[in-house]
Amino acid sequence: MFVAAAGSYVHVVTHFVQVRKIFSPGSYSRIDDNTVFWGFCFLGVGLGPALEFCIAVNPSILPTAFMGTAMIFTCFTLSALYARRRSYLFLGGILMSALSLLLLSSVGNVFFGSIWLFQANLYVGLVVMCGFVLFDTQLIIEKAENGDQDYIWHCIDLFLDFVTLFRKLMMILAMNEKDKKKEKK
Repeated sequence: MFVAAAGSYVHVVTHFVQVRKIFSPGSYSRIDDNTVFWGFCFLGVGLGPALEFCIAVNPSILPTAFMGTAMIFTCFTLSALYARRRSYLFLGGILMSALSLLLLSSVGNVFFGSIWLFQANLYVGLVVMCGFVLFDTQLIIEKAENGDQDYIWHCIDLFLDFVTLFRKLMMILAMNEKDKKKEKK
């Protein structure tokens, strides 16, 4: 998280890091796994533009979004850890279908330009990502019990869940703050 925060800070302050695909998870062959993971965290998250928008609206959104994301992530992770074994694995198909629908609605919104569809996409996306925290946590536990000890990919799965939750929550808070400022004028 600290490395991702540092990468986002570098982007916001210097606009130096513009190439995000250098350290995408599938773009390496024989590099040390830890190096790729840290590089992915620093360059691959792409939070810079969203952070710039939120800082312009109200800088206090960032700690609020981070604490909210940490609470949501912790609650759903604990729920997955203390639930019966494999009880949330059925969510995989539902979540991937919902993610596909969100992708289609996002692409469609490029042509329609609807703020309502954008906001619905944010809220539904937040719910879907909460489901992914449940699903991915139980899937990682199941994989580990079956002998898959690839902790780098497991970390990337949970890290991406956290970052996506953070981005969705941050954008929702920023949109609500922006609407409040419009109402005051």
